[in-house]
Amino acid sequence: MELEAQGNPNMNIVLLILNCILLFIGNCGGPLIMRLYFIHGGKRVWLSSWLETGGWPIILFLLIITYFHRRAKQGSSSKLFFMKPPLFIASAVIGIITGLDDYLYAYGVARLPVSTTALIIASQLGFTAAFAFLLVKQKFTSYSINAVVLLTIGAGVLALHTSNDRPNGESNKEYFAGFFMTLGASALYGFVLPLVELTYKKAKQAITYSLVMEIQMVMSLFATIFCTIGMLINKDFEAIPREARAFELGETKYYVVIVFSAILWQCFFMGAAGIIFCASSLLSGIVIAVHLPVIEILAVIFYREKFQAEKGVALALSLWGFVSYFYGEIKYNEKKKQNLVETQVPMNIPSP
Repeated sequence: MELEAQGNPNMNIVLLILNCILLFIGNCGGPLIMRLYFIHGGKRVWLSSWLETGGWPIILFLLIITYFHRRAKQGSSSKLFFMKPPLFIASAVIGIITGLDDYLYAYGVARLPVSTTALIIASQLGFTAAFAFLLVKQKFTSYSINAVVLLTIGAGVLALHTSNDRPNGESNKEYFAGFFMTLGASALYGFVLPLVELTYKKAKQAITYSLVMEIQMVMSLFATIFCTIGMLINKDFEAIPREARAFELGETKYYVVIVFSAILWQCFFMGAAGIIFCASSLLSGIVIAVHLPVIEILAVIFYREKFQAEKGVALALSLWGFVSYFYGEIKYNEKKKQNLVETQVPMNIPSP
């Protein structure tokens, strides 16, 4: 795990698969458990936004384990942290932006059904593609463009049934406030992903997976500080015991929901950052978008939300887009290897 991004292709593939799994767990579980909190009596938006990054000590624990592993091999000269001040400052700034994004998203989940929130978040892929092009000069192939188009159309198809998903008793003002807050969260996180990739590229030090964990920890820490300020102003800490006692599923399950929410969201953020490290912010956005139909299906199973034909079409389009992207990557890598072999083979020049 101390290898550089392109230092070991096999390790890179293993890390990519691992982070895809982490992102799947977090991206599917996070919205569901957050909505569970609001459905059964939770009302604290700042608390929910805090939980999205409040699990950062998990990363610190993993960093300590890797430190002792290095220390056993390299001796007392090994460091616990590798991050230099410029990278720390950049990570802190991105963390504050992430904190704002957390609040916008939590506000949307508090007002909208999971299925509606998920389809709005799918628009993030378009924002990610645009910002990746502007910030990191992302190169697009016909396959990656096809994937973006298919996944975006899938989200559009799902939008056809939003009018049937409005919660009972919710006013138009509350519904549209949640809608636009979620859209803002989508655009902001679409900006954050390429910004993280740009930070990796501009860092004046070797980027290892351990360093990626450090960056994510600092981002989560400062996002949590941002949300902590909001909680203090809103007096959420004082309200937690009262809210726990009034929670419909019981006080114990209230705290279980809170703990698992923090764990699942940390899986999401670590998975997204890891995919950027192994590949690109565009792929991270594509993997997030691919989970949309899965979230829709889980919402149907756990929250009895309706499963219209549009959701089945969106699922097919998402899978098609995902396969298209990876097929294009395989073709691109094969061509790259072929070109490399051709440049290494010396040309036989016939003697006169």
